[in-house]
Amino acid sequence: MSDPIDDLLDAAESGKSIIKNRDILHFTYIPDTILHRKNEQEQVTQSLLPILKQSRPSNLLVYGKPGTGKTLVVKKVLSKIQERVERSNFPIKLVYSNSKNETTLYGLLVSLGRQLGLEQDELPSNGLAISEVFKRLLSKIEGGKLNAIFVIDEIDYLAQLVVKTGKDILYQLTRANEQLKQGSLTMVGISNDLTFKEKLDPRVISSLGEEEIVFTNYNVEQIKKILEERINESFIENSVEEPALNLCAALAGGEHGDARRAIDLLRVSGELAERQQSDKVTIEHVREASLKIEENKEEASLKSYPLHEKLVIIAIMKVNGSSTGEIYSSYKNLCKALGKDELTQRRITQMLSEIELSGIISGRLVHQGIHGRTKKYKLAISSEMIKKSFKDDLSLQDIV
Repeated sequence: MSDPIDDLLDAAESGKSIIKNRDILHFTYIPDTILHRKNEQEQVTQSLLPILKQSRPSNLLVYGKPGTGKTLVVKKVLSKIQERVERSNFPIKLVYSNSKNETTLYGLLVSLGRQLGLEQDELPSNGLAISEVFKRLLSKIEGGKLNAIFVIDEIDYLAQLVVKTGKDILYQLTRANEQLKQGSLTMVGISNDLTFKEKLDPRVISSLGEEEIVFTNYNVEQIKKILEERINESFIENSVEEPALNLCAALAGGEHGDARRAIDLLRVSGELAERQQSDKVTIEHVREASLKIEENKEEASLKSYPLHEKLVIIAIMKVNGSSTGEIYSSYKNLCKALGKDELTQRRITQMLSEIELSGIISGRLVHQGIHGRTKKYKLAISSEMIKKSFKDDLSLQDIV
């Protein structure tokens, strides 16, 4: 009887693999040709073109659901501009940051500052007021006479940070040119939330959304074409069965029109096929990969929540299908058990709305006759998934 470890190591040593280039199956990969996005590429390019003519482009907002190619297109346009910038004497600085990757507003601004060229001694990683950090960013732009383009991906997360801190940095960023005597600053915001602007201060809306581009969802046939191109470049020939390709496209296209999800599904399916020493990716591999991705996504999302949001989720688990007031009462009991100070009911109500957007809980309005309406929440995932995700959090072990 063969040893399973030796079998896998032998296969790795012999180079037996159906995936010949894994990088192409990663979401950060930018293909030479971005399929089904010709108009959007032209629109983004036209919007940013003035920078090459030594003029400041308008601020730009790019909308679309996840996996519709927004970041891909913007990054490709930026890389093409960067190639030409190096042949120009006009001091241009292209800066990219993803709000979701930064847990604080301070961290996001420092990330932008580092790319502008501000070193640790000029901009420390902590300890300054937000207003001082912003002042130093502008000083760098003005001192170098830089014409900067700040691309802020998932800018809706920045809007949430603004609400939490009360620091309206978006307003300051969009009005920065009023303070700059030399150089300029253009904002490009990328958002997954089509209702993003509704949450902004009207003063920010007028200055941020000078130009807007909406990316529509891909359909199943378009996603299939995208997958076919990735398969040709990343897999050895004839190693992905046609039904498996069709299922990948159908699962991603039918639910969300999300090309990123389809590519992730293809990658995980390929990895499962390799682990099972299979010569081909089959429908069974795709189905198994789909279950694995969903489970991993939920677990990662739950683990990323701060303590009080985790407590709210546990409170809902304990009083599933209850009103905001009942959930708050359960949450207060949990805080008491842990010796933590509870947040206000108003803040917990805000948290419930934020958690609902993630799909982990669902809420519905219930009419109570003369008592008006109340909103009741219940879990949209299993209690077992919550327990599994929180089991390694030492502060929660006694209450989970």
